[in-house]
Amino acid sequence: MTRVKGGIITHKKHHKIRMGAKGMRAGRARKYGLSKMALMKQGTNAYIGRRHRRREMRRIWITRIQAACRINGISYSRFMNGLLRKAILLDRKVLADLAVSEPGVFKKLAEEIGGRG
Repeated sequence: MTRVKGGIITHKKHHKIRMGAKGMRAGRARKYGLSKMALMKQGTNAYIGRRHRRREMRRIWITRIQAACRINGISYSRFMNGLLRKAILLDRKVLADLAVSEPGVFKKLAEEIGGRG
């Protein structure tokens, strides 16, 4: 039986990896081994970055809600507890958007919970 070389398939696989590393510098863009390691690390960092972005956005939403609560004379913790007790199912993203774009609606919500209004 004759020997089968995988040159074409190997070349395509290497080319695909190197195209993914396009724009990187030096050996990371030109050498298959370095490109592969760089792409693996890039994927890991992208995953971590997505987690960090979600964490940061939640912090921003909480800060915005807290500022709006203070304006309406209620603390953030009492406001969130009041929402839970009244079974008002709005997440922090929506509440932060209401606080910024619709302060009147947020004020009514705070009055419903027990702010000074």
